[in-house]
Amino acid sequence: MTSLSQQETFDCRQIFAQTLIELARQDERIVIVCNDSVGSSNLNEFKKEFPDRLVNVGIAEQNMIGVAAGLANSGFIPFVSCAGPFLSGRALEQVKADVAYNMYPIILCAQSPGMSYGELGPTHHSIEDFSWIRALTDITLLSPADPKQTKDAIHWAVQANKPVYMRINRFKIPKTTPETASFEVGKALLLKEGKDVTLITTGILVPRALEAAAILAKDGISARVLNMHTLNPIDKEAIIAAASETRGIVTMEEAITTGGLGAAISEVVVENHPTKMRILGVSHFAPTGSASFLLDHFGLNVENIVKSASELVG
Repeated sequence: MTSLSQQETFDCRQIFAQTLIELARQDERIVIVCNDSVGSSNLNEFKKEFPDRLVNVGIAEQNMIGVAAGLANSGFIPFVSCAGPFLSGRALEQVKADVAYNMYPIILCAQSPGMSYGELGPTHHSIEDFSWIRALTDITLLSPADPKQTKDAIHWAVQANKPVYMRINRFKIPKTTPETASFEVGKALLLKEGKDVTLITTGILVPRALEAAAILAKDGISARVLNMHTLNPIDKEAIIAAASETRGIVTMEEAITTGGLGAAISEVVVENHPTKMRILGVSHFAPTGSASFLLDHFGLNVENIVKSASELVG
């Protein structure tokens, strides 16, 4: 496998914006509500083509959700575009009461999630969203891995007729999804077969898991790789198969480990087929540094994935 440093990378925010323009041309119900993030969400072209279908509420995230709920109640399909930490944090009560409780078909798009903002620090890191949104059981929680999955997730969300929360990655990542792969909500995408250990991850860490699997193979360790792009509902069948068919599971997430992807998987494992696990993720508020530095700081790199899997297999 080509190393991460040698692969072409993509900013999924651009795919997000292009896809919305294409869909809006076909469906007049599609509107966007944002929080003074037209530029950072790559929505200038959408605003130019559909000036009456983009509502910029300014830095008022709670009001933003209320406006989206009103539009949904009036028959529109609102896409809410907002920096991840403020969408899942500042507006969480409104997401709960206005969106989830009413089951409105609102697509909540968390821009620049995880630790994408790097040096701006913990106030701008969206590392708790997996935990917080998972607690709102009526919201489908998506974490696309690359441009294809981002586009596929948006297409699915438009016709889902239910509330959806999805991450739109800013951290540039390579393509990892085969062109022939379908996007099935609630079903993990198997990227590599393996019998010794299973690596389960999501979002920007998928290519790192694949590279780790390639290195493990050279050491005689066969690693299965699952892209768990849907955290709610989660693919219990794939998790149980991993627990029963391999010797353990290593999870990786660009999020706090309390209540996140690893926690969701461990709940399934404990209830159905206990096995050894290693849960890699963010453990505390991050120090100052670039996004790449922070991923390394929390052990979310190829080297530590290989080390964790090797130790688990024994």
